[in-house]
Amino acid sequence: MPNFKTLDDLPGDLTGKVALVRVDLNLPMKDGSATDVTRVEAIKPTVLELTGKGAKVLLLAHYGRPGGQRSSTLSTSFVQGDVEKVLGKELMFVPEIAGPIVDQAVGILRSGDIGLLDNTRFWPGEEENDPNLAQAIARHGDLYVNDAFSAAHRAHASTEGIAHFLPAYAGRAMEVELRALDTALGNPEAPVAAVVGGAKVSSKLAVLEHLVGKVQHLIIGGGMANTFLAARGVDVGKSLAEHDLTDTVTRIMDEADHAGCTVHLPYDVVVATEFAANPASLRTRNVHEVGEDEMILDIGPQATEALADVLKTCRTLVWNGPLGAFETEPFDRATVSLARTAAALTQEGSLTSVAGGGDTVAALAQAGVTEDFSYISAAGGAFLEWMEGKDLPGVAALENTDG
Repeated sequence: MPNFKTLDDLPGDLTGKVALVRVDLNLPMKDGSATDVTRVEAIKPTVLELTGKGAKVLLLAHYGRPGGQRSSTLSTSFVQGDVEKVLGKELMFVPEIAGPIVDQAVGILRSGDIGLLDNTRFWPGEEENDPNLAQAIARHGDLYVNDAFSAAHRAHASTEGIAHFLPAYAGRAMEVELRALDTALGNPEAPVAAVVGGAKVSSKLAVLEHLVGKVQHLIIGGGMANTFLAARGVDVGKSLAEHDLTDTVTRIMDEADHAGCTVHLPYDVVVATEFAANPASLRTRNVHEVGEDEMILDIGPQATEALADVLKTCRTLVWNGPLGAFETEPFDRATVSLARTAAALTQEGSLTSVAGGGDTVAALAQAGVTEDFSYISAAGGAFLEWMEGKDLPGVAALENTDG
């Protein structure tokens, strides 16, 4: 478990102190308002706990990719109204992240008030992790709190740099995420199963190589399963597959074998000659009977049932990526079915289930099990890099820092 300080390590009274809080406010917008405020809901406990202790809170966030230049359409002021609604408090918008204007804002804010600084990525030093910018921002605060796990894989001034100049703490959302991830792969209860799906093996190579040494069961789904099947000599017809990765896949299978990790590939599959909703050519086939004009678009019912039996023997599950082309019916069946099995096992207390990644969150929502997993991470890139076994700069910066 990473050794980091949390809000529990702060004094009960923070009156007059300024807390710089890194949050994720990269909200999807339509017609001037957010279509999803999950990310604001996530930071609410941290922000309200700090204001409740009397701190002046300055929110640091990026928004979009302005590339180190000011952009009138990418100011954090666009999300101010949505953030205020969720927090139930007014925010003072501050069009800078450092300097006299921020000083002035801090002077105006009272204990328990919140200021929203502008897009950190308007300043080129942010993405370059310029220590001068980090120090300039840090000068306005007494303490730093990172509550943006989704940005923790970036070594930026506001995610990593500031932690070198101020006492640094994990916010409540960050704390929950790090504890969940530690339970899933850091110090998991065995046996551990990992579901890894998605279109391409090439995008998840590092994940697969890391997992074979950490889990007892590796369940491969999506287009990746086709690449594994092809490497085993199965004719996958017109299926999406990376035939040039045969040697790589063979090596991963050998590594899994030596590590005592069972790799699960489907033995029945759902195929069609065209990728469309409920096509007339829809068939369920044994993997060795796929026609040359057919595409594998999902795992078959027998394989799905066998995977459910595997999960029943496990204590921990980590999931990233769908098993089939879940956006199009009926190729969501395997994903939905296995997700519901995992959810039921979690609810009865026999399985700890942690999932993450954009497609995965959408697939589990489609299965109606979002509330039933132990933890679902909304962080895409950071979750994937964690599954690769990489150190995340924003997390590492919280360890043993004293400012």
